[in-house]
Amino acid sequence: MLKSKMVEVVLFIFILKINWKINNFNKLKNIKRKLKILKNRKIKKKLNNFFDWVKGAELVELKSCDVKEDPVRPELDVVFRRSYGRKIFGVKYQKEICAIMCFGFTNKIPTTVKELDLMTRDAYLKSAHRDQNIGQIAIAYTIWSKKKGGGKLIVKEVFKMIKKSNHLSRLITLSPLTDMARNFHLNNGATELQVNEETQNFEYKI
Repeated sequence: MLKSKMVEVVLFIFILKINWKINNFNKLKNIKRKLKILKNRKIKKKLNNFFDWVKGAELVELKSCDVKEDPVRPELDVVFRRSYGRKIFGVKYQKEICAIMCFGFTNKIPTTVKELDLMTRDAYLKSAHRDQNIGQIAIAYTIWSKKKGGGKLIVKEVFKMIKKSNHLSRLITLSPLTDMARNFHLNNGATELQVNEETQNFEYKI
């Protein structure tokens, strides 16, 4: 009789343990499911926010920029970036500048900043004498982004702007010799034009 009761107790405890494990398993499963739902909601919200700002952004010409933010060529001041027809463009969204790209306009491909300076001066002076637009080649010599997706977006918008131009036939970069610059331009559709001693040139086919 005693043994029978002990067996019943043991079985009862065993059943309780199984039920406890099942309940805990179900609770854990529900927690994981809820976390997954929350994670998906956050991802969806981030994607929606990203697409909202991309759709609402516009390309604008800037009169100035904070050169200290430039990770490529911070030594070039605003005077340089605005002289001899050079321009600063930005992608603007809700009064915020999300990415910046600086240009010079030339008739040849520079391999150094010094050559860029001389070639933009030459193209500018020739255009002034002939009353023409400056240069046939847009040289993007620096680009940086303040918002995720900004770099890719400004490349796309600048490409569209140059494509509509009636005097610019090429969009070429004057990039630093870094893997980051190489990967960025290749991933955005550019082709490698040449590798120089101090720089590398990539071209976005118009």
